[in-house]
Order: sequence, then C-alpha cells, then structure tokens
Amino acid sequence: MHKLGRGHRDKVQQFMTITGASEKIALQALKASDWHLEGAFDFFYSQPHIKSYTDTTRLEELYNRYKDMILADGITLLCNDLQVDPQDIVMLVVSWHMRASTMCEYSKEEFFTGLQALGIDSMEKFLERISFMRSELKDEQKFREIYNFAFGWAKEKGQKSLALDTAIGMWQLLFAEKQWPLVDHWCQFLEARHNKAISRDTWSQLLEFARTVDPALSNYDAEGAWPYLIDEFVEYLNENGIIQNGQFSDWTQKR
Repeated sequence: MHKLGRGHRDKVQQFMTITGASEKIALQALKASDWHLEGAFDFFYSQPHIKSYTDTTRLEELYNRYKDMILADGITLLCNDLQVDPQDIVMLVVSWHMRASTMCEYSKEEFFTGLQALGIDSMEKFLERISFMRSELKDEQKFREIYNFAFGWAKEKGQKSLALDTAIGMWQLLFAEKQWPLVDHWCQFLEARHNKAISRDTWSQLLEFARTVDPALSNYDAEGAWPYLIDEFVEYLNENGIIQNGQFSDWTQKR
C-alpha cells in the first residue's frame, strides 16, 4: 500500500474499516470501480464471499434488539437507531435488501439474509451503509427493482391488488425520488375517476409510462398497449387543460 498516493491509501483504509475486508480485497474492489468508493462497495457487496465478513453472533445480538419486529415498536426502534423517519424511502430500500414480504415487518430469516448480503453485523455498519442504500435509488435498474418490489411489499396479505390510498402514498414517495412531473395529476385522477385498488399490471406499466412518455405526451401512442387506466389518464389530462397545444401546463407549480 506504500506505493499508493495518500488519497488512494485513505480510500483503502476507509473501505477496510467499513467492510472488514482485507487490504488485498479492498484494492481489488477499488481498482475494479476506478477508485470510486460507492462503486467499490457495490462491487464488494455483490460478491458471493460477503457472508464471511459478518459475525453471526453479533448479528444475532442485533436481531434480538429488534425481535419484536412483528410489531410496529420494533421497526420504530430500528428507525430511531438508524436516525431515519419510518416514512423515509431508505426504509423501503432496506426492506428490498431483506426481501421482506410485508411492510413494517421482518422475519428473522429476512433480517439475517438481508444484513449478511450487505455485510452488516452491527449498528455502526448499518449506519455507514445508509448513504449507500440511498444512492442505489439513483441507479435506473435498481430503482426499477425497488419500485416493482414495493407493490408486493405494500399490499395487504392475501390480496392481489394494492389499496388505492396505499398505492398513492407509495407513488408519491417513489416519484419524489424519480421526479415525475405528472405524479400529482395521476393521484388526483385516480381519486376522482378510479377509486379502486391498483393491479400489478397498472403498477408496473406506470413506471414505464413515466420513464418513456414525456410530460407533454408528445410521444404518447394511443394505439400502444398501455392499461386502460393510463389511456383514461391521458384523456383526463387533455380534458382538464393540463396538456394544451402539445405543451405540459403544470398549474400546480404556478400557484
């Protein structure tokens, strides 16, 4: 390591401190990511050897602190320790890593599997990984996975569809991150015209619509295979003058 410049040496040291990895593995991960720390973490935590860097005894202790997670109190305590609001989108990312089947609830298996995959066996490491998990939302592919995961995570057990008020809350949370200008109009439209639960097809297709169709709808194809609800939304935008002469007129921004 003596051959490295000070900046690179500092990154190697920081990487080793956070991950518990050896100098050799730290160098391998940093070189693979062109010396970007976040990229190096991503590379490291995607490798199958990661579980060897977590201490299962410490992980058990961490789990025992929150083992009442079947109740809201366990999640609230976890959020307090992580210094995040329970409504913070990063908690959705945490749940995605754990492959949690239900909102506000982690089984022991989910807790262990998720944290081992992240290389977390202490609250200090958990806190250090929060900024990395936030950064994952900026990755197009990971955002899509998190978005699609959210549907099953947020719906009631045994239900095929997602309750409308829950869907609206999740869309506002996710699209605050993704910055889709039509999200408020979409939610208003659903409350005014739909007022029913949301299907998985509508949920997944909306992200595609938001990603590919510009807010002025100039490239919207009425003959495309969009769910009927999205087609109705386009009609609603035109009827209410939100789209005028091929221009997006966002009156909510002007008030």
